[in-house]
Amino acid sequence: MKKKERPEEVEEQKESKTPSLEEELVKAKEEIEKWKNLYYMCYADMQNLRKSLEEDHREAVRYRAAGFLEKLIPSLDCLYIALQGETVGDEARNYRQGFQFIYRQLEEALASEGISYILPKTGDDFDPKTMEAIETLESDIEPGKVIECKSKGYLLHDRLIRAARVTVSAQKKKEEQKIEA
Repeated sequence: MKKKERPEEVEEQKESKTPSLEEELVKAKEEIEKWKNLYYMCYADMQNLRKSLEEDHREAVRYRAAGFLEKLIPSLDCLYIALQGETVGDEARNYRQGFQFIYRQLEEALASEGISYILPKTGDDFDPKTMEAIETLESDIEPGKVIECKSKGYLLHDRLIRAARVTVSAQKKKEEQKIEA
């Protein structure tokens, strides 16, 4: 025969098997905190991603002309060199004036896009960050000075597109004196 359980014992057994309301409340609060922290982390990640994408976009817009400038530089160099030569005759001088006008317009258009040039003068210190030494010559000038600028360098805002190509002075070698025996 089965033993009859009293209603109080049945109630106690049910309570021991099911969690109390306080335990459920504590678990629910822990769960809320967990999801709230996860939400804040995801929100921060999204803000960081947004800022990073905006910065990338600004950089792309700012330096969009770099490829175009690299293709245009040889033509600018040729025009610059052509304008350095002497002209003979009135007709040639008129053509030269026209080309100088065109060259100035090109420079102004490039400057409006943030492009500037590097044109070191004779006697300037050699700067390896903005200049490329294509030749060194022994000279009476102090070593490490620019003797001649072969071609301009170009900057797009603060980014070097092409270094100025220069000839740099080197120290004269001392001639060895032959000792006669």
